[in-house]
Amino acid sequence: MEDPKPTEGTETAAPAETTEQTIEKAEGEKEVFRHPETGEIISKNAYKKLLKGDVKKDKKEKPAPAPKGEAKEKKAKKEKEPEKIYVDNTPWGDYKNIEGFCPESYQPAYVEAAWQSWWEKSGFYMPDVEKAKAAGPDEKFIMVIPPPNVTGSLHLGHALTTAIEDLLARWHRMNGKITLWVPGVDHAGIATQSVVERMLMKTANISKHSLGREKFVEKVWEWKDKYGSRITTQQRFMGASVDWGREAFTMDSKLSKAVIEAFVTFHKDGLIYRDNRLINWSCALESALSDIEVDFLDLEGRTMLAVPNHKGREKYEFGTITSFAYKVDGSETGEEIVVATTRLETMLGDTAVAVHPDDPRYTHLHGKMLIHPFVDRKIPIVTDGTLVDMSFGTGAVKVTPAHDPNDYLCGKRNNLDFIVIFTLDGKVAENGGEFAGMMRYDARIAMEKRLEELGLLRGKQDNKMRLGLCSRTGDIIEPMLTPQWYLNCNSMAQRSVDAVRNGDLKILPQTHEQTWFMWLENIRDWCISRQLWWGHRIPAYFVRLPGEEATAVRKSDISFNDRWVVGRTEEEARAQAAEKFNVAGELLTLEQDEDVLDTWFSSGLFPFSVFGWPDKTDDLEAFFPTSLLETGQDILFFWVARMVMMSLHLTDKLPFKTVYLHAMVRDKYGKKMSKALGNVIDPLEVRDGCSLEELLRKIDEGNLPKSEVSRAKKAQTDDFPQGIPPCGIDALRFGLLAYTAQGRDVNLDILRIVGYRQFCNKIWNAFRFATTYLQDFVPLLGMNRQILHSIHVSKRDLFILSRLNATTNEVNRSLETYAFANATTALHSFLLYDFCDVYLELVKPVFANTTDAHHYDKKRVTQATLYTVLEQYLRLLHPFMPFITEELWQRLPMRDQLTEEPSIMLAAYPKDIDEWTNAAAERDMELVKDVIHSARSLRKQYNVANHVKADFYFKTDVEQVATALTGQAEDFVTLARGNFLRRFEGADIPRGYCIKVVSDQVSLLVDLTGLLDVDTELSRLAKELDRLTPMITQYERKVSAKDYESKVPEDVRTQNSEKLASLRSEFDETNKAMRLFESMKLA
Repeated sequence: MEDPKPTEGTETAAPAETTEQTIEKAEGEKEVFRHPETGEIISKNAYKKLLKGDVKKDKKEKPAPAPKGEAKEKKAKKEKEPEKIYVDNTPWGDYKNIEGFCPESYQPAYVEAAWQSWWEKSGFYMPDVEKAKAAGPDEKFIMVIPPPNVTGSLHLGHALTTAIEDLLARWHRMNGKITLWVPGVDHAGIATQSVVERMLMKTANISKHSLGREKFVEKVWEWKDKYGSRITTQQRFMGASVDWGREAFTMDSKLSKAVIEAFVTFHKDGLIYRDNRLINWSCALESALSDIEVDFLDLEGRTMLAVPNHKGREKYEFGTITSFAYKVDGSETGEEIVVATTRLETMLGDTAVAVHPDDPRYTHLHGKMLIHPFVDRKIPIVTDGTLVDMSFGTGAVKVTPAHDPNDYLCGKRNNLDFIVIFTLDGKVAENGGEFAGMMRYDARIAMEKRLEELGLLRGKQDNKMRLGLCSRTGDIIEPMLTPQWYLNCNSMAQRSVDAVRNGDLKILPQTHEQTWFMWLENIRDWCISRQLWWGHRIPAYFVRLPGEEATAVRKSDISFNDRWVVGRTEEEARAQAAEKFNVAGELLTLEQDEDVLDTWFSSGLFPFSVFGWPDKTDDLEAFFPTSLLETGQDILFFWVARMVMMSLHLTDKLPFKTVYLHAMVRDKYGKKMSKALGNVIDPLEVRDGCSLEELLRKIDEGNLPKSEVSRAKKAQTDDFPQGIPPCGIDALRFGLLAYTAQGRDVNLDILRIVGYRQFCNKIWNAFRFATTYLQDFVPLLGMNRQILHSIHVSKRDLFILSRLNATTNEVNRSLETYAFANATTALHSFLLYDFCDVYLELVKPVFANTTDAHHYDKKRVTQATLYTVLEQYLRLLHPFMPFITEELWQRLPMRDQLTEEPSIMLAAYPKDIDEWTNAAAERDMELVKDVIHSARSLRKQYNVANHVKADFYFKTDVEQVATALTGQAEDFVTLARGNFLRRFEGADIPRGYCIKVVSDQVSLLVDLTGLLDVDTELSRLAKELDRLTPMITQYERKVSAKDYESKVPEDVRTQNSEKLASLRSEFDETNKAMRLFESMKLA
């Protein structure tokens, strides 16, 4: 269940010592081999070679970098030994032992081990119910997880959902709110039944029908108990801080009770009814499908496809349109009407041919009949201006009301017969004449042949079209007229629209409000029944009176709809039937409907069924309504709208106050991730690493066209020549959050995640380095405010506290507005550019300069500042990167002096400390940084070696600037590698000095006298001019060529101009340097 069981800081370096840790094998999966030192997934052969090779000796742990000034003993260079790999062995739920050792660099597998199970076992995710009951809505943060399918495994969509929701849960928890995030799993009727059916057929060659319903459902439960926890285990790996004690499953007894109650209530209120309508039908599943369970395949023309359940041929033809003729009944001249169809087999169900009422070609045929060539039926010619476009084709349209949505409406308008010509498994029905019993696409081929024999075939050509496919089986959807249960959503939809319009329910980003209104203001009744065995069986019972035969009174006949009764139990239904038909209950025969409810029905109840509704439980009182619903934008209607509608009707409350919708995760090229394209990235591959060999194997197993396979492989090889390195969950979470710009799809480049893994390493190294200065420091409560009042506080201290406060405000503001990318930018920038690049470098002299009379006092203030910044930054970062922050927070020296909280996740989230804001300190530090940048630029321009210190001067007429630079001259010297920084008072620049303008207020001078070999530099610069001159000439010829402006594209002209300007600038700077060195030589 938990992270790999490692801890106590076991160190490993040799393959032979880590065999058990480097071979993994989940049941039913292939072995995975990992490099014992890097954790990278490698091939079996590479692993064997490691075992055969020499065992490398453990490298002694390298101490943290020593403070500047301490003597370092010179050692002879030797080959770098592999870093020690730490393996955590903490028992599940125990506190992780981190005493006495610390990995030299960030090792995600070690860092992320053990914390999740400790958090869970310690009950940190569990809220106090009594406190929650007494608290107001603004004092609580309640959220339910979008329940993933029980058949599912973690994909990047789940990872993004978990990253966002856990970020919000941890943030609110640390802000002191009573926080509950409820996990759960959906029973996924179609998906789960399909998986188990395939498993039974593969392992035992048994079909569900040979088992029977009861035994089959038992097998599904067995499968669920064995494999159903896979997705929740993976969510634990992601660090989800959900209350696992409240984990829900939509087929649990508690949630099943809610489903039955909801159906009974809707039926009692007159909203559920049974009708014969056209629906999406999967012949392979023999079930109706919702729109979201239908995928679409666009065909440009003739395409051969395999079809489930069809064994007559390997593949069948699609993407064509076939024309054939119907003869006019009674015509002495053999008059005919030609129609065209992409689904020739449906002509068996034609009950009319429609023409436009204004089409003069067919006026004389209005009301006439046509002869069907295959069945004993004549079909009328009807007029329909809605269905027919008389400018398209022949202007005549065949009408099959029972098997086409548009024809269905035409049939209703013209009172046509509705003839179903397929059985539920996709065969031609008994009314199909000579084609009866054939599979539908075998019948298509046979019909085309017979039409040709009869002289009625008029041609076939390629036709661009879209095919609907069952997302679970790949079966081609057949529109089918079948009796189903429907829920009238009109009144609920209107209430849901009103809730958004009046501001009671917020949808973010707001751009999705228009989609909400469009769907709900044009809502159709919801088909809620499915012809499956796995799911919530519909609590409706068909009643037969004493003496009635089943063949005489059929439940599939909607003329007997009044025979249906609904009850929570069969006993309740029998009592209702006895009263309704005035017959003693024991004399009636009741048969429960075999259909189950659409999975979305139970999912729609999730925000309140998980708390015990319809019972009045403590949980329902304490935690419902919830605060937020966060999910993907693709299920706004299928799930979000239905939750709102059902909650409003059943509880008279909105289920949540705010809906936040995140975008789709795509690959870096903007393509949808799919197994067919071979571009799916498993989050656990990012966590653990993945070899290039494995990445390329996935492409081979996909369905990419051969012409694109080599291109895809080259892209993967270019991006990941060594495979994907182990990045860890923290880097994955942070990277996904960094991509979330509101309303935009996430075009995920895994290399960016690799970059955030390096960011984690930067955090780790900065912490290790900083804490070397804190070993003798004892933190005190309130020191974060006392720092400001010390006479020894420096500008650098004031600067870093001000920047930390600005970052804190930006992160909190961003989280309040769901601008997660802004928050990650602020956190990333502060750590790299303010803390590491500036502050950590500037404090080194403070600790090194032990001769300073105030060394102790300055050191204490710096330690207090350093400790404060480290501790607050870890808390600020924790909701984004829970594992590394807990690991480092627990390692802070003397942390118990500041808080009694056992975990960082329970510590207070940082808030604004107004007195930390110091615009002057930030302004002055920015000035110093600009001058330092100019100094580094001068050193580079004049080739001053890094180890050589130079004398620097600044020239300014602005006293405020002079004061700032003089006050922070020590900081300048530290980062610019100077001997000193002084104000230049003279009028003329001495020979050997070079100058750089920093801004309109200040310039920087450096004295190069004696620092360089002038002749060597002149020779180097002369060669540089020789290199630049022909390049400039070449570009000048290009831009002055005849017809350059008219023939060369604008973007190329822009590039050429920019390159030429850059070369000229480089030439001028080189010339300037040469003149300086020549003047020095003359001197």
